[in-house]
Amino acid sequence: MKKFWILLTLIFFSGVLLGCETQEPTVEPEETDYSLCKGAGYTYDIDAIDDYELVWSDEFDTDGPLDSTKWGYDVGGGGWGNNELQYYTGDGSNAWNEGGKMVIESRIQALSGRNYTSARVISKNKGDWKYGKIEVSAKLPAGVGTWPAIWMLPTDWRYGGWPNSGEIDIMEHVGKDLNVVHGSIHTKYYNHSIGTQKSGTRIIPTATTEFNTYAIEWLPDQIIFFMNDVQVYRFKPSLYIDCPSFNEWPFDQRFHLLLNIAIGGNWGGPTVDDNAFPLRMEIDYVRVYQSDFVTNMQKG
Repeated sequence: MKKFWILLTLIFFSGVLLGCETQEPTVEPEETDYSLCKGAGYTYDIDAIDDYELVWSDEFDTDGPLDSTKWGYDVGGGGWGNNELQYYTGDGSNAWNEGGKMVIESRIQALSGRNYTSARVISKNKGDWKYGKIEVSAKLPAGVGTWPAIWMLPTDWRYGGWPNSGEIDIMEHVGKDLNVVHGSIHTKYYNHSIGTQKSGTRIIPTATTEFNTYAIEWLPDQIIFFMNDVQVYRFKPSLYIDCPSFNEWPFDQRFHLLLNIAIGGNWGGPTVDDNAFPLRMEIDYVRVYQSDFVTNMQKG
């Protein structure tokens, strides 16, 4: 009798286990609605985009002050969120046109509690774009402690403060890593403060002795970085996540250019070679191209 009850119990539990067996879903998953996504759902051939036209430029042909219809300044010290050591002036004493170039010069100079002066030149509300090709020809300063950059910030900060609304670093270089040049993006989920920034790097042996070109091609779903016409990195959020939000792709708003030399700071420091001063970043040209095809691109 005992064997009978044991057998009956085994049959019962076997039925329960079979009833709990995992079943394949009978309903196919819905396709992603890309209309709700940012930086995803576009179908196009990059190589077929052939209607780029020059829409904004500065060749710096006239010696003297910068063209005030194209450039302004960020002014002040305070470290700029990176513990930088310089004070940025806005009176033209650290930035001007000379010999067909924009010159940004950093100096050892006491001003407003800082021991160095420099300039941070911006195109905000004078040159603001969404999508396009941006190309800058530049010769970088050589000196430990320098941190020159050619970069872009949002004009309207649609998604909130940094890094939520994004940052595009077309070129960054720090003097302690001579000739190692970086291109990067920063967003809420991809940024250096949490160690998730997306970047590309290239060694340019002539970065501080000759003019080299630094460029991006900014499309509705990706940003491609170039140095001397060689692609060094592509940021495309849909490679990491199926349906990006602004957390990964805030780059559907207007951005403007910034050109500056920072001194020291979280990346440029901690050592600064005072014997290198004064030092310059020279810009041969800035050119911005846009495409009607790209501007009017629709999701596939």
